[in-house]
Amino acid sequence: MKDSNSHQKVRTKTPFVRIRNLALRTGLLGLLGAGISFAANPKLSPELEGIAATTPVDVIIQFRHTPTLSHHAKILVRGGYVLRSLETVNGGAYRLTAEKLAELADDPEVTYISPDHPVHGTLQFAEPAINANIAFQHGYDGTGVGVAIIDSGIMTHPDTSNRIVYNENFVPNIGNDYFDRYGHGTHVAGIVGGDAVESAGPIYTHTFRGIAPNVELINLRVLDINGAGQDSSVIAAIQRAIQLKNTYNIRIINLSLGRPVTGSYTQDPLCQAVEQAWNAGIVVVVAAGNQGRNNSANTYGYGTIAAPGNDPYVITVGAMKDMGTVTRTDDLVASYSSKGPTLIDHIVKPDIVAPGNMIISTVPAGLALTNTYPQNRTNDQYYMLNGPNQASDYYFMLSGTSMAAPMVSGAAALLLQQNPNLTPDAIKAKLMKTATKTFPTSSTATDPVTGRVYTSYYDMFTIGAGYLDAWAALNNTDVFPASASAQSPAVQYNASTGVSLVTGSNVVWGSNVVWGSNVVWGSSILSGTNVVWGSNVVWGSSSMTGFNVVWGSNVVWGSGTPQGELSKIAILGEN
Repeated sequence: MKDSNSHQKVRTKTPFVRIRNLALRTGLLGLLGAGISFAANPKLSPELEGIAATTPVDVIIQFRHTPTLSHHAKILVRGGYVLRSLETVNGGAYRLTAEKLAELADDPEVTYISPDHPVHGTLQFAEPAINANIAFQHGYDGTGVGVAIIDSGIMTHPDTSNRIVYNENFVPNIGNDYFDRYGHGTHVAGIVGGDAVESAGPIYTHTFRGIAPNVELINLRVLDINGAGQDSSVIAAIQRAIQLKNTYNIRIINLSLGRPVTGSYTQDPLCQAVEQAWNAGIVVVVAAGNQGRNNSANTYGYGTIAAPGNDPYVITVGAMKDMGTVTRTDDLVASYSSKGPTLIDHIVKPDIVAPGNMIISTVPAGLALTNTYPQNRTNDQYYMLNGPNQASDYYFMLSGTSMAAPMVSGAAALLLQQNPNLTPDAIKAKLMKTATKTFPTSSTATDPVTGRVYTSYYDMFTIGAGYLDAWAALNNTDVFPASASAQSPAVQYNASTGVSLVTGSNVVWGSNVVWGSNVVWGSSILSGTNVVWGSNVVWGSSSMTGFNVVWGSNVVWGSGTPQGELSKIAILGEN
C-alpha cells in the first residue's frame, strides 16, 4: 500500500541476516532442560539462568561504549547473529546460544546482558474531562509540535492522515509495512491529535477531537498484528525519534505499551533508551499498565507498574473513568490501572492520571481489534443526526492506560506550543503540580463480565500527583528552576518511621517551597508511620505478605500475566 499523505518513508535497515521472531515469546525465559548456571554474574539478567546450553536466545547486550564492528564480531565469532544495532543504549540485539552468554559477560567491554523481552500495547471521548476543550477555544492545538507514536502503526484515517509526516517500521520480517494492522496505534494517534474530520459539523452530535488536533505525527511501528513486539524494536524506534528530533521537531514520544519489570531501571535497556530521549529534550509519556486488579502476588494490584513506566524520568500515566459526563467532579480511578511503587527500585508511580476508560477514537474498520471486538465499533446513530443504525467505519472504543497516556502527550504538546523552550522536566512538573488533587477516599468498580467488585484507594501509588488538567497547566506561571530535575522520587521503608519519600538534592520537589512534595502530591502524600489508604489494604498491618512481596529485592510479580497485554477489561471498560 502507498500512503499518499506521507512525506517520507524509510525502509528499516537490517543489514544482518536471519532476523526471525523471538525464540521465546512468553515474556519471562523459563527453565529448558539442563540449564546453564551463571553463578550470579551481575552482568547477566537473572532471567537467563537455567536455559539449556544449546538454546538460541535473543538478548540485548550493552557495552561500555557505542558498539563498533569489533563489538559485533564478539558475537559473530561465537556463532551468533547481529539482529540490530542499538547505539542509543550502547548496545545491540543479538541471537546466540545460552552457553556463550557467560563468556560474553566476562568481557570487560560488556556491561549488561538481558533478554529481548516481548512488549505489548497497554490498552466517550474525554476531552472536556481534562479541560482540553477550553485550551482549544483559546487557540491551543499543538501547532508546530511533533509527536512520535511508537506503537502498532497508524492506519490511513481522515482525522490524522494529513498530518503524518514520517513513517517507518521496526517489526522484523515484514519489510516496511508501517501501516497499523492491529488498531491500537491508530486509536492512540487519534487521542493525541485527531482533528475530527469525520465527526465535526452540523450533522454530528458528538465530536471526537484529539487533545492537540494540529500536531504532526511521526509513525514508528513496533507492534505486530497481534499488538506484540520486542524491546529491541522499541529501542530502535526511540533511537530513530532522537535522530529525527530536529527534522520534525519531535518533542514528545508516546509509549502506550509495556512489559513486566524484571530488574532495576538502571540496567534495563528499555529504560536506558527512554532516558536518552529525555536527555535529548524529548518528553516521554508511558502507560502505567493495566494490572491494577492483579493480585497474583497478594499485593492487591500494588507494585504492578510496567516497564519502561518504572523509570523515574518519564511521565507514567494511570487511567481514570470520566463516568460519561462532562464534569470532572464525579470521575473515578479505573480499578485496572496499575499501581506503584515500582518493583526493585520502589519509585513512586504513576506520576499522573488521565481519562482512559471507554474512550472513542480513530480506528477504521477491518483491523484486528475491530474484527475481534465488533461490539466496540461506535454506532453511527451515537454521533450523527439521523445516522444509520450501523457500526461506524471510523470510530472505535477502547479502555486502558494506553488511552490515558496520549491524553498527557497531547497536553504536553499544548504546553510546548505555548512555550517551546520548556524542558521535559518543566513540563512534567507543571502537569503534576496543576493536576486536580481532590478525590474520594475510595471507590468501587464492578467487572462487567464476572460481576466481581474491586475497591480502589486514592493514595499516591494509585493516582500519583492527581488528575490531568490541561488548562490549569497552561495557566501555571511558576518558574521551574533551570537546574532542577523532575525525577519521580523513590520511597523507603523504616520499621520505626514507616514509608517516606527519597528525593535527590537537585529534584524540584525535595524542599522547594513552590514545588515541594506536599504541593505536588497534595493530600495523597505519605505521612508519619502509616500510608494513607489504611490498614485494610496491602501495606497495612493485616497484610504483611503483600508488603513483603513489593519490598522484596528479588521479586518479579505476575509472570503469568504480561503487564501491558490487552485484557477483556481493557477492551470493554468498567461500569
